[in-house]
Amino acid sequence: MIKRCGWLLLFPLLAHADEIGTQYKEQAEAGDKRAQYYLADTYYSSGDESHARYWAEKAAQAGEPDAVALLAQMMMKTSLPNARKLAEQATLAGSTNGEITLAHTLLNTEAGKTDYPRALSLLEKAAEDTDSDTAVDAQMLLGLIYANGGEVAEDDAKATFWFKRSSALSRTGYAEYWAGMMFREGEKGFIKPNKQKALNWFNVSCLEGFDTGCEELDALSGE
Repeated sequence: MIKRCGWLLLFPLLAHADEIGTQYKEQAEAGDKRAQYYLADTYYSSGDESHARYWAEKAAQAGEPDAVALLAQMMMKTSLPNARKLAEQATLAGSTNGEITLAHTLLNTEAGKTDYPRALSLLEKAAEDTDSDTAVDAQMLLGLIYANGGEVAEDDAKATFWFKRSSALSRTGYAEYWAGMMFREGEKGFIKPNKQKALNWFNVSCLEGFDTGCEELDALSGE
């Protein structure tokens, strides 16, 4: 699921504005709420948050729960408590994307009281639905939880298990690369920057054949 990944996609690939979401625009403009969500999601993955928010809000107002989940993802950058509220709303409306974003907020102290058992339950359920792209995100986040430790015991074997499952559904080495980026950059309230962990997961990604993992490994090793 490298196309979407929402909050998981650290550095979206930019595309020319008039090329984005062309397969969804006609239906979205005609009022199809699912097409509006897909268009918003495509804009968000390309890095165009302004257009993404516009179409996500239209879809959410029309009752599309995945659009509410996407708005929750966007809100994580500015207000984690509000992101949690939106994600809970999306979850109650049946959005698996909402469940994953809600799980993420339940791991972060900046969003309020943490709830690791509920977060793990939500993610493990989503991770098993491998016919859905959302399994990729769920598996990556499960891997990160065990790689990070904290309120659950650090367990590299479990982290490796989930990262490999995720990468098998997207691209070999991608989940490990993403973990390296998370440990390099950190996330206030959840992940503390950790150079050694970043180097470890970049190295695993590189060994798996993910070229960007090799590039990040070389760059971080030289710092």
